[in-house]
Amino acid sequence: MSFGQHGYVRGVVADSVAAGPGTLLVGLEVHRNNGPWDVPERVRKYSGVLRYSQGTPDDGFSVTGMAYKNSWNATDQVPLRAVESGQIGRFGSLAPSDGGDTSRYSLSYAMRKRTENRLFELDAYVIRSQLELNSDFTYFLADPEQGDQFQQSERRTVAGVNASESWTMELFGLPLRNKLGVQARYDRLSPVGLYNTVERVRQSTVREDRVRESSIGLYGENTVHWLPWLRSVAGVRYDAYRFKVDSSIDGNSGSANDHVVSPKLSLILGPWSKTEFFINYGKGFHSNDARGTTQTRLPDGTSSTPVTPLVPTRGMELGARTEWLPGLQSSLALWRLDIASELLFVGDAGETEASRASRRHGIEWNNHYIAAPWLLFDLDLAASRSRYTENDPAGNFIPGSIDKVTSFGVTVTDQGPWSGAFQLRYFGPRPLIEDNSVRSASTTLAYARVAYQINRKTRLSLDVFNLFDKRASDIDYHYASRLPGEAAEGVNDRHFHPVEPRSVRLTLAYAL
Repeated sequence: MSFGQHGYVRGVVADSVAAGPGTLLVGLEVHRNNGPWDVPERVRKYSGVLRYSQGTPDDGFSVTGMAYKNSWNATDQVPLRAVESGQIGRFGSLAPSDGGDTSRYSLSYAMRKRTENRLFELDAYVIRSQLELNSDFTYFLADPEQGDQFQQSERRTVAGVNASESWTMELFGLPLRNKLGVQARYDRLSPVGLYNTVERVRQSTVREDRVRESSIGLYGENTVHWLPWLRSVAGVRYDAYRFKVDSSIDGNSGSANDHVVSPKLSLILGPWSKTEFFINYGKGFHSNDARGTTQTRLPDGTSSTPVTPLVPTRGMELGARTEWLPGLQSSLALWRLDIASELLFVGDAGETEASRASRRHGIEWNNHYIAAPWLLFDLDLAASRSRYTENDPAGNFIPGSIDKVTSFGVTVTDQGPWSGAFQLRYFGPRPLIEDNSVRSASTTLAYARVAYQINRKTRLSLDVFNLFDKRASDIDYHYASRLPGEAAEGVNDRHFHPVEPRSVRLTLAYAL
């Protein structure tokens, strides 16, 4: 059981018991939270899991049922000018009826079968989910009378299966490990829609679609130990997608197909003095919204060009891993990622749209150091540069892309009944518009925990979030919105979601 400020309550109970030749696992969670917001968040979350399993992770099966339900009042971003003028506080709201509810139910089967040198794996699942999300990012920009609240609604059924076979062998004296697999998935959205709303009540339909999306992926992977200090991992994957859309907007119904081949290669050299070097190269993709693949008209009647269903990406990485210093695990990597089309957030629609091609590259340094059996340190540093590769007078910076991230942590254990942890995270400033003339501030947050083992079965812990009570932003955007009395074209402004103030939570855990 956990208790905290602002109405935070969380309870979890779980147990596993013998059931015939197998094991039955049961878990339940209840979570409530109002948060520091002037309009209480009123999170009401319930989730549960029921799993029956037999055998071992390498030779057995399991059947799992999961359920999740949640409702809440939204705490979306607010315009900076409304806070600076005193119209609302940092934790206030200009759209108090925003919020949503969602649920998700799933049933899955997993099986593993190992023979002398082979492993067969099979997973199958079916999921039913629903979402209704009411948002208002621009207030009175589109509709000066009733406001700009809109609802995104979705009813989705998903079915899928994954199967693979792995085996080891020798070829010309070289040890090999091979893997072949197939993944298939079918999504049925009936419907997925966007509606104009007032106080969460639908007033009109912007668009409503019924979508069928099917995909299949075939892949193979081969690992070869060429020399004691050289091994390779080579793979190739083929993905094919089919989209079928039945839209409420004339001209937007239709079907689309696309496929992509993604080769990958890794070379690992070493180890020498507990140090190895690696080179990775590979192609991949991201899929766009199925509705965009057949879209020829926007809801306002203007023409639109369908987006590419599957957008290719290409990545490469050069780095090293070492345990040369006793107690230290460290890795350093240089990387680059090319994306044929970025997805850009659009504030007045609450959606993403396809944008220009981009290139990102950077460096990451990760460290885990066991200074003593009771003392651990973690340090992760990352720096990157993100730019559009197609020049545009608007600018080539990618809004929202972070260039520096740092995380530092200390964990203390086994000090009698006491233990504790401290973590400091830093997120660097980021451009909010393409010409980099508006940037967010950086965010630095600290977290601490102290725990006391009362007896073998009972543990009490205290968590403090935002330890130094920093006034910072979780997210920042820059776009036009309109408050009552402002010009019809609205005001371009920074819109931010504040970090929650310092909060304390007490947890009591009891193990039977």
